[in-house]
Amino acid sequence: MFTGIIEGTGIIKSTVKITDTKRNADSRIGIDLGKLNRGSQVGDSVSVNGACLTITRIMKNIAYFEVVKETIKRTSLGMLQIGDYVNLERSLRLNDRIEGHIVLGHIDGVGRIEDIVKNPSGTKLLIKVNKEIAKFLVSKGSVAVDGISFTVVDISKNNFSIALVPHTLSITTFKSKSKGDKVNIEVDILSKYVAKFLPR
Repeated sequence: MFTGIIEGTGIIKSTVKITDTKRNADSRIGIDLGKLNRGSQVGDSVSVNGACLTITRIMKNIAYFEVVKETIKRTSLGMLQIGDYVNLERSLRLNDRIEGHIVLGHIDGVGRIEDIVKNPSGTKLLIKVNKEIAKFLVSKGSVAVDGISFTVVDISKNNFSIALVPHTLSITTFKSKSKGDKVNIEVDILSKYVAKFLPR
């Protein structure tokens, strides 16, 4: 479990297709976790651009994660290349404050940045998603985009917007995002439960 408050960024150092049919994983990703390397251990859960991955090996300063086919299919992780930066957050501890919202690290799908509007007080992004994701989004509700907890500003059909303050831009991968880029989307788990149990 995570909160969507990014602790830092890491750099992709390797991406390898796993050909061993005895393993369930499809790919192995090596990431330099930067300052998060300190104290990291095999078995730890880390949110990588919003997807919950488990460290399977650590060599020098590189943490390795095995990624299953379903994760590759549902996320943008399969598009990562050596040198790309990713948002990182370690799993929530029971005595931590929840300053974002409850994020499971289970990506619902991939969105596309349709527009970026910059102004002195911050940056607004318009993101397009499919209708299966859009139905769970509400204005002023929560959503995780590439692992970052955001408040939905407004919604129009299959588009929604988020606002980024300068601090978020400075410490995450969003400082280098462009129109057309793909981003991982996780809707608020509370929206899913409400939708499931409300009478129809």
